Amino acid sequence: MTDTIHDLETAAHPETLRRVAIEPVSRVEGHGKVTLLLDENDHVHQVRLHIVEFRGFEKFIQGRPYWEAPVMVQRLCGICPVSHHIAASKAMDMIVGSTLTPTAEKVRRMMHYGQILQSHALHFFHLSSPDLLFGFDSDVAKRNIVGIAAAYPELAKQGVLLRKYGQEVIRVTAGKRVHGTGSVPGGVNKNVSIEERDYLLKDIAQITAWSRDAVGIARQLFEQNLDLYNNFGRFETHTLNMVRADGALDLYHGGLRARDMNGEILFDHYDYRHYWDVIFEDVKPWSYMKFPFLRSLGPDTGWYRVGPLSRVTHCDFIPTPLANQARKSFMAFNGGSATGATLGFHWARMIEMLHAAEVIHELLLDPDLQGNDLVHIGERQERGVGVIEAPRGTLIHHYKVDENDQITRCNLIVSTTHNNQAMNEAIRQVARQYIDGKKLTEGLLNHIEVAIRAFDPCLSCATHALGKMPLEVELLDVSGKQVDTLARGLDGTFCIPD
Repeated sequence: MTDTIHDLETAAHPETLRRVAIEPVSRVEGHGKVTLLLDENDHVHQVRLHIVEFRGFEKFIQGRPYWEAPVMVQRLCGICPVSHHIAASKAMDMIVGSTLTPTAEKVRRMMHYGQILQSHALHFFHLSSPDLLFGFDSDVAKRNIVGIAAAYPELAKQGVLLRKYGQEVIRVTAGKRVHGTGSVPGGVNKNVSIEERDYLLKDIAQITAWSRDAVGIARQLFEQNLDLYNNFGRFETHTLNMVRADGALDLYHGGLRARDMNGEILFDHYDYRHYWDVIFEDVKPWSYMKFPFLRSLGPDTGWYRVGPLSRVTHCDFIPTPLANQARKSFMAFNGGSATGATLGFHWARMIEMLHAAEVIHELLLDPDLQGNDLVHIGERQERGVGVIEAPRGTLIHHYKVDENDQITRCNLIVSTTHNNQAMNEAIRQVARQYIDGKKLTEGLLNHIEVAIRAFDPCLSCATHALGKMPLEVELLDVSGKQVDTLARGLDGTFCIPD
């Protein structure tokens, strides 16, 4: 760390510095880029993660009937649509005054844990394993899933089949592997038949065994690269996650728990129906993604981290035996050092995948899945909030509905948005550790991407603009000729471009 670097978020005279862009960030869902500003001695003055795609789901869902929300909002993403499908359904449960039947809740839970399983398998085996198994600066030609399949064919096969199984769980419960319709306001539209149950049961023991092996792989990577894995992009932060009433890990339902960077609880079992009293969102002009923070601490110091690392570390226990034992080993490893490591996300993610396999197995043995009482409707409300722990972290859906059953307000705070400031801090730490003062290479720049991938960001989910982000809109006729144009500048004013 040189005296040249004072603040990697802002640069005093950016016009005098050289700009280097990593565009696009690879092996993540969605479109983003990283910019670095360097001086003539290759010292880093600024590092930023920019989200450059814009999607206006929060706006164009306004005016739609509320019962369309669970199907519409999941189009945000093809990787984690189930998360939005269920979060929106939970919000609509409040709108229709529903108390879910046992069958409805358990079918939804199985759908959600199938999503956790397939998403975690996809990220670890397909997106991150090339870095972890070959090295961050290894040959770029083989640092991909094709290279993994050639060098580790059995591992690649397991990754494919783990994800396939999770998608089959989703298909059985939601009707389709992607963008299903199984969850509806007040419940679900189908149960799990005996035939479907038996179909999923025949492979669950193997899926659980492979998940357990994946936890072992993640641990082994830490053991073999202890200094690198413990210190890579490391920083202290507050955390947020949802826990069950008894403090257990629960990815479907619970109360909000926040801890400060020293591990002290800031609030616990907080009713997420009033999340706005503890969480607020800041805006910066260089990204379409907002910057949430804990209200009590303010925007400068109140940012936090969500996701598998926070959940596994800060729950009291995991309510399935194999995953709970894996958690104990994770927490005790090297004096607990992995619990605060950015690369600890990968280990925690595999523990959650194992937990998901165990939960699916338990649910498949529950006769409530074959129940026929699928929907309950109660007293109509005007506001609905749904929160789940999506694969990438806490996901909040908030809607208001008028007397005509039309959505008048929608606010989504997705997992990647919660992690926005934390990801920026991680890449700044990596820039300090590995890039400052060095001649840039592809391998060094990949270190930045490795830090981002640890969070498993879903950038398309997170792009809900608010504030003064510059925007230019062109209206074209059927022949492609420009009819009109309007631009909004950084200051929020509108003009007609020259």
